[in-house]
Amino acid sequence: MTANTKEAPVHLWLKDLGADASVEGVYLVKDKRSGVSRKGDSYLMLVLSDKSGEIEARVWEKADSLSARFKTGDMIRLQGQVTSFKGQNQVVISDLTVAEGTVDPAIFLEASPFAVSDMIAGLREILRDMEETHTRAVIDRFMGDTEFMSRFKRAPAAKNFHHCYLGGLLEHTLAVCRLASDVCARYPSLNRDILLAGAFLHDIGKVKELSCDLQIDYTDEGRLIGHLALGASMLDEKIREIKGFPAELAIRLRHLILSHHGEYLFGSPKKPKFAEAFALHFVDDLDAKLNALGRILERDREDGSWTRYNRLLERYL
Repeated sequence: MTANTKEAPVHLWLKDLGADASVEGVYLVKDKRSGVSRKGDSYLMLVLSDKSGEIEARVWEKADSLSARFKTGDMIRLQGQVTSFKGQNQVVISDLTVAEGTVDPAIFLEASPFAVSDMIAGLREILRDMEETHTRAVIDRFMGDTEFMSRFKRAPAAKNFHHCYLGGLLEHTLAVCRLASDVCARYPSLNRDILLAGAFLHDIGKVKELSCDLQIDYTDEGRLIGHLALGASMLDEKIREIKGFPAELAIRLRHLILSHHGEYLFGSPKKPKFAEAFALHFVDDLDAKLNALGRILERDREDGSWTRYNRLLERYL
């Protein structure tokens, strides 16, 4: 006798919702605010998300009683209708409750299009030719750290701007390493070992800066310290494990981490002060910007040939 099984309902992706569509499903509440209408009635303004995008939502009826059921960061199961307001779709919610039971994280968190195993293999391939003993040793300490690598393989590279998905940090790190190797081939005066080490190390602090359970957000460490300082501290821990590690090399590796944002305005406590630090800043910025650009063009281009205005890049595309 075959047991009856109930299939999970098909998730309605936010990017696919059209005007007048009925909506019933589970979505993440990214923002929640209350308001009062001209008639004195309470209402709720929400931003809902899944991995396909975001949409604004409104609760016009029973706002106070429904508001007490959930908070920002909750997954809610809702019923509603898509309406158009000033040319933009929004969901008018008629009922909602906090989602119970196990929620599939794949609904909310996008993942890198590249296989983790392939990216790790690519990273090992490009780093294996490092010649300087101590530089090689510090990279091996990280690559051999099971806990670190588990987090490194899963972590995003950012909350919103570039490679902001599971595996994004690994994808970005591999790309920066490959670009760094290419730059070294073009400019042989650069110290390849130093630049490749910096390319691998520059964002390691993001495994502590960002959390990625059902949404990407900053940890307390991330908000209070930031990934540059966290990364430099993680590097110091590994260096202390290596006997006779040269002090000058340690200073240069720390500088690569702390200066890779390039400018004080962008969060670096130091600007790049030697050639490899300049090169690292440029290739890191190149990969981050081009990844972000591709995602913006894919998601934000509407009926015409131009995207909506992008506040981070301060321009239309």
